[in-house]
Amino acid sequence: MPAIDLDHGVKIFSTCPPSKLSQPGAYFRQVREIARWSEDAGCEGILVYTDNGLLDPWLVSQVVIEATEHLCPLVAVQPAYMHPYSVAKMVASIGFLYGRRVHLNMVAGGFTNDLVALNDPTPHDERYARLVEYTTVIQNLLRTASPVSFAGRYYQVANLKLAPPLPAELAPSVLVSGSSEAGMEAARQLGATAVEYPKPAAQYGTGGAVAATAASNGIRLGIVARPKDADAWSVARARFPEDRKGQITHELAMKVSDSSWHRTLSELGNAGSATKSPYWLVPFQNYKTFCPYLVGSYDRVADEVARYISAGYRTFILDVPASPDEMQHIGLAFERATRRHAA
Repeated sequence: MPAIDLDHGVKIFSTCPPSKLSQPGAYFRQVREIARWSEDAGCEGILVYTDNGLLDPWLVSQVVIEATEHLCPLVAVQPAYMHPYSVAKMVASIGFLYGRRVHLNMVAGGFTNDLVALNDPTPHDERYARLVEYTTVIQNLLRTASPVSFAGRYYQVANLKLAPPLPAELAPSVLVSGSSEAGMEAARQLGATAVEYPKPAAQYGTGGAVAATAASNGIRLGIVARPKDADAWSVARARFPEDRKGQITHELAMKVSDSSWHRTLSELGNAGSATKSPYWLVPFQNYKTFCPYLVGSYDRVADEVARYISAGYRTFILDVPASPDEMQHIGLAFERATRRHAA
């Protein structure tokens, strides 16, 4: 399968499947398989989720690394699970053992019930303030071989030294998940990529206006693209059929969520969309995935992606790939999108 040929600084990450829907042996094989598809397609890396109901993302990332040559895990990191020193130690240890770079996807919290179970009552915006301190300690440890001291509201370390030190060429990129103002501000303070769940592309301006809100910007979305619109929609609807049980689960999740992106996407779904729009929220509304989809012909999807690129987005985190062929279809749409942006 030919690798996706991109320019203009565009980076693509795929997503590792969540473990909760798989059997032990089958999941191990599935992670290896999808990691190889992603690498063969030319992805920069692969997002590995974290929450109370999933396997440890660092152990899953090790499976990814051992199955591939250069694919970089994008590890979701939640402050409630690990001390910042432990995160830095994991990054440095992977660099030492495998010579592989690891990216960090910093999440301020998780599902509300997970936080309650962990006895973490910290309010939404305050969790982002805590995340800034947490990530700063990690970055300081990874950037220097000298002892690090930090005195913040949530974290304090004194003369803390990371061993082994991380080679500079393996320094991780940092992404911050969060579409809220607090999330954007956290990304700005950290010099990180702010990752959002996008609205329809027509709602964004051009000329880099989006990029000005953070050091850089990214979005999470799924794509189903084929040579013709009808073929793409046929595949999409077969993969994500209407599911009343899933709709009820989505409604229950909305009632207990304080997530800005969850609320925004739900409101967009309730408002409906133009019939001809490739922007599709049915998988999200039926609790099959947590991002919007673009569905249509290569050219139709490419037009939408090109608008996101023109608005300032350069990092794209795709949903879990369905097959290696699906990655090839997505690649064709992205290649056309970067050419449209250049034109």
